[in-house]
Amino acid sequence: MRTQVAIIGAGPSGLLLGQLLHKAGIDNIVIERQSGDYVLSRIRAGILEQITVDLLAEAGVGERVKAEGTVHHSIELVFANTRHPIDVHGLTGGKVVTAYGQTEVTRDLMDARSAAGLTTIYSAGNVTVNDFDTDHPVVRYEKDGQTHEVLCDFIAGCDGFHGVCRASVPEGAITEYEKVYPFGWLGVLADVPPVSTHAIVYANSERGFGLCSMRSLTRSRYYVQC
Repeated sequence: MRTQVAIIGAGPSGLLLGQLLHKAGIDNIVIERQSGDYVLSRIRAGILEQITVDLLAEAGVGERVKAEGTVHHSIELVFANTRHPIDVHGLTGGKVVTAYGQTEVTRDLMDARSAAGLTTIYSAGNVTVNDFDTDHPVVRYEKDGQTHEVLCDFIAGCDGFHGVCRASVPEGAITEYEKVYPFGWLGVLADVPPVSTHAIVYANSERGFGLCSMRSLTRSRYYVQC
């Protein structure tokens, strides 16, 4: 196959890039090692900042997040068991954050790609990126017992930290900046109404940090430091 941009990874970043390229008239193919059902089953983040919602609208996939997302005009900081509301909307000139699951963003992008008849290859095995530092990059993958090639002008590595694209870059070509904290987070997803339907709640106590967020009006996401 031949395309202008071969995108590795069908998560939100790869699908959104594909949608933006399509809107700009640039041909692209998305290649994903997992199945479409697997991609949709992954539970990830659920809070979208204003710039992301605006970008989804620009890409033509913002209707459902506008209709079904829960808008937060403020946040709450909790110290010494006292909640302090912070007017994000007023302090930023009208910006808000929106509770809308990443799974739903992915679904919207997948539906838009399917409706436009764009090529997405799921369950691609043994994906390799070749000659990406030349004028003639090639992506190879296996599917249904056969090896396939995608010739392209550019390869976009949207397959994350553990993906094949990062692993294919020569050692020393990537500069890392990392801050390692001596603790982690325990995340809990529960089918219960959120603590607050209008704000994310950030709490600090002698036992560390906690966060009360939401995915919908009936599903909550909590984090505690550990």
